[in-house]
Amino acid sequence: MASEMSCENTQILAKFHFQDPTEIEIEIKVKPTPDPQVSPYGVPSVEKNGATNPITVRIPLSHSFTFLLSPLSTAPHSNFLLSPLSTAPHSNFLHFSPRTHFTFLHFSPRTKMENAQIPVGTHLYDLPEQLLLRIFSFIEPTRARNSASLVCRRWRDLERRTRSSLSLRGNVITNPYHPHPFPRFPSVSSLDLSNLSPWGRVPSNTPLLVGPTLPNSFPAVTDLTLYSRDPTVLIALTHHWPRLKRVKLVRWHNRPSGADIGSDLGPLFENCTEIEEVDLSEFYCWTEDVAEAVRSHALVARNITGLDLMLANATDGFRTSELISISEACPNLRRLIAPCAFNPRCIDFINDATLLRIATNCTHLTTLHLVDTTPVTLNNNPGAANNLQENNPSTITRTGLETLFSSLPLLTDFSLDLSHPIFEAGPALEVLGQRCTNLIQNLKLGNFEGVCKGIWLHLNGVAICGGLKSLCLKRCCDVSDSSLVTIGRGCTRLEKFELIECHLVTELGIQKLAKKFEKRLRQTKRQTLKDLTVSQCALISAPALVKALEPLRDQLQRLQFDCIWTELDPKMKKALEEGFLLWPYKIWLELSELSLWLPAGEFLSPLIEAGLDDCPNLSSITIKVEGNCLTKPGPHNFGINALSLFPDLSKMKLDLGEAIGYAFSAPPFQTDLSAWEKFYLLGIEELPSLQELDYWPPQDRDLNRRTLSMVAAGLIRMSDSLRNLFIHGTTYEHIMWNFLDILSLRDAQLRQDYYPAPEDNTSTEMRDESCARFELKLNNIWQPY
Repeated sequence: MASEMSCENTQILAKFHFQDPTEIEIEIKVKPTPDPQVSPYGVPSVEKNGATNPITVRIPLSHSFTFLLSPLSTAPHSNFLLSPLSTAPHSNFLHFSPRTHFTFLHFSPRTKMENAQIPVGTHLYDLPEQLLLRIFSFIEPTRARNSASLVCRRWRDLERRTRSSLSLRGNVITNPYHPHPFPRFPSVSSLDLSNLSPWGRVPSNTPLLVGPTLPNSFPAVTDLTLYSRDPTVLIALTHHWPRLKRVKLVRWHNRPSGADIGSDLGPLFENCTEIEEVDLSEFYCWTEDVAEAVRSHALVARNITGLDLMLANATDGFRTSELISISEACPNLRRLIAPCAFNPRCIDFINDATLLRIATNCTHLTTLHLVDTTPVTLNNNPGAANNLQENNPSTITRTGLETLFSSLPLLTDFSLDLSHPIFEAGPALEVLGQRCTNLIQNLKLGNFEGVCKGIWLHLNGVAICGGLKSLCLKRCCDVSDSSLVTIGRGCTRLEKFELIECHLVTELGIQKLAKKFEKRLRQTKRQTLKDLTVSQCALISAPALVKALEPLRDQLQRLQFDCIWTELDPKMKKALEEGFLLWPYKIWLELSELSLWLPAGEFLSPLIEAGLDDCPNLSSITIKVEGNCLTKPGPHNFGINALSLFPDLSKMKLDLGEAIGYAFSAPPFQTDLSAWEKFYLLGIEELPSLQELDYWPPQDRDLNRRTLSMVAAGLIRMSDSLRNLFIHGTTYEHIMWNFLDILSLRDAQLRQDYYPAPEDNTSTEMRDESCARFELKLNNIWQPY
């Protein structure tokens, strides 16, 4: 059949020959008009002498095709190019030479029409509604979703109907959509309400978002994160979502005085009978509350498969009777994380028999994390015999570990962090590796001896676990350089490795381990070690560590170490001052996250001199400072402007929460914390790409205050690229108003996420009206883009 189609300035003659049931032959002749005119698409047509140019092409009949016809040159008898186009948005508007005219032809094998029509102005809107919803469901980045929702009203509705997770911020008293009702998100299954302000407090009147508004707007929620200062919050919300599967509770305030044992969790188990996972890692309560709540709701507890009981600021761990009662009430547990009392000087401490009872009651456990929260108690004589480590063994023995590993055949993630040492633990780890060779993937060992002896060439200890992907060795006093070499030969799939307080390890062992993984990368073409942490190792300095890790610079994506600087060689120091380096030029191409620990008063500028000056893809950095800030800082600043060498650095966490000083009036010859905030923040305006800042102000422990000063607010205000600002502390209202001068700022929050959170509700920094006024003013500022 043949079909002639015309489009103002161009005539197209198309002949379709169905000679084969699976193939079609198309012959197309294009005859442009002789006079140059402007086409309907705004592109000048081609000047021709009426010549026709036949085109023949064969295509399969399995798909619908859209073709582009364009001349290959501007000659009078030039050939036309027929090429398939993608269905991407705005693919209709392709740019060629200024004198080129193009015409679209759309053909579908299912429609054999005598007179085909050329679609004009085809848009993404022409797709069916279900297909558009399917396309929007694949958008994962939050920023991309937020941008898509601003295109038009239809895209906004499509984005709301397909969003699966959402974190709400702002004030619970005001409705940001007034006078319109709160929008509906029918597909949101994960909802985070822990960042709603005022932080941890419910006003006297019933707030809008805590009533029936949220359940009506989010009917499909199965995963809920909530700040629960007292049981009234759970009572007001949980009965609206009876089918919750996972709940995370957050609370940094003190437990309500006079509350009954288990009352904090009672409403959760009473209203949500299908709950499967409970996360209390950031929830301050007593261990007795958890055990009593689980015992009192035995039918609900049988459905629970995950318990994260790492209570906020937990100093007293779970005892034997409590852990056994929890394991008996939750026989289907697959994930258990809990702080425990392993100290034999405590009553009802955890021992081998306790671990065996847990394994017997919960045979399906795949993740088991137990952390000792009780510190080692020593007498006044450090050299006494009863203070030596070998005279204070742990209550967990090698035999107990072997029995535990034999009783849990599905174990994939195991963590045991103790304050007292376990002697000769290597054979127990070999049992774990032999029984679960390819099953065990994550392992964290704290205060283990004999983890890997590194003798001769045979593998032993943890090196038997060849399927490990994550390994953390903490306070393993006999781990040496030879141990790292053996681990590198045995754990060939290792992707994450942490080395904390291992004082026999030197930079030579780190270098040998790095060369092992570099050789494996060349042989297998597969990156393995991507995440490395080396912290509090006495024999390793930061410059030596960076130099030892050079073989891994093409595969490391995350690096964490302590900034313990050593004096540079005089020749190297002179070369740096003159502007050139003595070592070869190195690029850390894959490094995207960097985490640093510094003692109070240490400088950041030597980081560049150590060899980390070229990290083109570094996007996130975490800086944690600890120490005494009671004296005055030095005359020079911290050197945060040195980070301007990283062009893609967009996120920074500056944690001064463990820097101790005076919040207000300081004694003579000493200074308050505002001078130290100036020391650390000076130069932050020189980071051109910084968009998100998490800042923990230094604290005064005597007053339990972590307050942002006026000096710090003024320095942060100078950063004109910030979009998100999170202050993990308190401040005054007039100080927060400084942030309104940042034109690009979209979100600014105060988070009192430290224990115990301030209880003073009368000062200007804690009033609900102050937070509401600032948030309203921030939301009403005109945004340039």
